[in-house]
Amino acid sequence: MHFIKISFLVIILNSFQVYPQSKKYKIHTIAFYNFENFYDTIDDAFTNDDEWTPNGAQHWTTEKYQQKLKNLARVLSEIGTPENSNAPIIIGGSEIENRGVLEDLIKEPKLQQFDLGIVHFDSPDKRGIDVALLYQKKYFRPVSFSNIPLIIYKKNIAKKEELSEDLDDEVEVKKENNNRVFTRDQLLVSGFLEDEEIHIIVNHWPSRSGGEKATSLFREAAGKLNRKIIDSLQRINPRAKVLTMGDLNDGPLNNSVKTGLGAKGKKADVPEFGVFNPFEEMANKGMGTIAFRDSWNIFDQIIMTESFLKNDFSTFNFWKAGIFKAPYLIQTSGQYKGYPLRNTLAEAGFSDHFPVYIYLIKEVQ
Repeated sequence: MHFIKISFLVIILNSFQVYPQSKKYKIHTIAFYNFENFYDTIDDAFTNDDEWTPNGAQHWTTEKYQQKLKNLARVLSEIGTPENSNAPIIIGGSEIENRGVLEDLIKEPKLQQFDLGIVHFDSPDKRGIDVALLYQKKYFRPVSFSNIPLIIYKKNIAKKEELSEDLDDEVEVKKENNNRVFTRDQLLVSGFLEDEEIHIIVNHWPSRSGGEKATSLFREAAGKLNRKIIDSLQRINPRAKVLTMGDLNDGPLNNSVKTGLGAKGKKADVPEFGVFNPFEEMANKGMGTIAFRDSWNIFDQIIMTESFLKNDFSTFNFWKAGIFKAPYLIQTSGQYKGYPLRNTLAEAGFSDHFPVYIYLIKEVQ
């Protein structure tokens, strides 16, 4: 078990003395990372993964795949340090081709010691990329999990001529004018963090391919589905502790997050049964997890129900959040200096996103 000490001031009014005291807390890191094109080298006849093969456009070789595994393992073993010397006990991930790449990942030397479990379902995304959850079996025990589809149709969201024909998430089913946009499912995992029940939703919302404005309602629908899942959990238990995390392809201030999900950026504004987004304040400061044309945004977020915001730390509650930007994750030269160090034709990088994390803490009595 890993612990931290947090100091605070105690004021004795009758003597006007001020002195520090410390309390001891258990600490756990919860993380999310977009693994960026985490493909094996095998051509899957049922998905559009041809470019991620040795003969494909990316020249994705066994050597590059092995390096990608090492790179991801290093990141996942270090997110949340130095405050917490333990690796994250729960990790949401996206852009994952299949369960097999995750099985290879958790066998890497830097991760093997953490005895990670996997929750994964195949999604209908045409590129064959999914979301998944990794967890340290010592600290988290899943008891139920399901993949919840996001059902959206292009004809109901936007005029066809407004959308690019090259829409990453699109697979048209030519039956009865069915123009469904096939995208990643939302993964719901319920279980016990030590002896406390929590629920995690892992997301990769529809992309902006085809234009941000033209595809905005796709992501708003994703936010509304998230809210519906949370509402259903709160109907069963009004004090349900729910974390929703993922690459939302929108920032904290976009309609999908602010209106669809209803996230608030200040704790004081979060109503009962509402949700809090600690990454909104970071976005307001110009911080980011992904950059495009030198403009930064925070697409990767971990959002929580109001039940995690209690000042009573007799149970696990939210302490603080962060973006993990170790120096080795940052491009150091060239046109994209300062950007996340991603894959190139020459070598396997890390990701075009920085990972994000939160700390949950509980007072040791």
